[in-house]
Amino acid sequence: MTHHAHVHTLSERPLAAPGAGLYGVTGADDGSLWATLVHHGQIARLTPDGAATLYPLDSATCGPSLITPGPDGALWFTRTQDDRIGRITAEGEAGSFALPVPGARPFGIAAGPDGALWFTEMNTDRIGRITPDGEITGFSLPTRGGFPSFVTAGPDGALYFTLNQADAVGRITVGGHVTVHALPTRGAAPVGITAGADGALWFVEIGAGQVGRLTPDGDVREFPLPRRDSRPHAITADPAGGCWFTEWGANRIGHVTAEGEIDLVDLPTPRSEPHGIAVTADGAVWAALENGSLARLAP
Repeated sequence: MTHHAHVHTLSERPLAAPGAGLYGVTGADDGSLWATLVHHGQIARLTPDGAATLYPLDSATCGPSLITPGPDGALWFTRTQDDRIGRITAEGEAGSFALPVPGARPFGIAAGPDGALWFTEMNTDRIGRITPDGEITGFSLPTRGGFPSFVTAGPDGALYFTLNQADAVGRITVGGHVTVHALPTRGAAPVGITAGADGALWFVEIGAGQVGRLTPDGDVREFPLPRRDSRPHAITADPAGGCWFTEWGANRIGHVTAEGEIDLVDLPTPRSEPHGIAVTADGAVWAALENGSLARLAP
C-alpha cells in the first residue's frame, strides 16, 4: 500500500566527486552530518550552517563504509578494505585500530549500551567489539558465510545485525550470547537494520524488495515494496514514528509506518544510487548518493 501523505521539500547538496562513493551517513549530537567517501578514503562533515569539510584519511584505499557517533564524542567508522576501525574527532583528527583477523572486512558499526562500539566482520562470521581506547574483542557466529552486514543497538540491551547471505537477523548480548532469527523469505538478503520507535527492529531486504519488522521475542513481519527490484539498502528510525529507507535500484527514499504503510519519494537526479540514510535533530532526512551529493528531505 503506497501513500504520499508526507509533504516535503527535496534538495540535493553536492559534496564530492561522483566517483568518490558517498556511502554511509550519520548525524552527530551538535547537528552536524558526517559521511564516508568509500572510494576516496575520506570522511565528510557538513555543519548545520551548510559548511562542508572533507578529511582525507591516511589511506585513500581503506574503504570507509559505515559511520556512527561514539560514546566519546568522536565518530567511529569501518575501514572495510584494510581491516581497521577508524575514529575521527569533531575537529577532524583521525586515527584507526587494526583488527586482529586479516581479511575480516568490517562493515556495520553501532554504539552499544556498554560504552563500546560493535561492528560486523563480513568475511569471518564474527561480531567485533572495540572500546573507545581501542581494545578489541570478537565473537564467533554459528553461521558459515552468513555475511553479517549492518548492526544496531536494540531496545532490549542487545545488538541486532543482518546476516545477508543467511537470510536471517542475529542478536548478540553484550556478553556474546548469539541468537539467529531466520526470515520467512528465501533470498531476502537483509542489509540495513535499525531500532524503531515502536520497540521493534526494522530492516530492509535488498534481495526480495521488502521491509521487515522483528520484535525482540522473535516475531517477524515482512512488507513487500511496490517495486520488488528496488534494492532497498539502508534504513533509519524516524523519531516521529516509522522508519526511512533508501531504494538504491529505484532512485527513491521511502518511509514505512509502524503498521507497514509505505510512502515513496523520487530523487530528482536519475541514477543517483542512494545508500546511507540519517535523520538529523531538525527532522530533516539525509541520504548519501553515490553521485557525490547528499539528498535532503525537509519536513
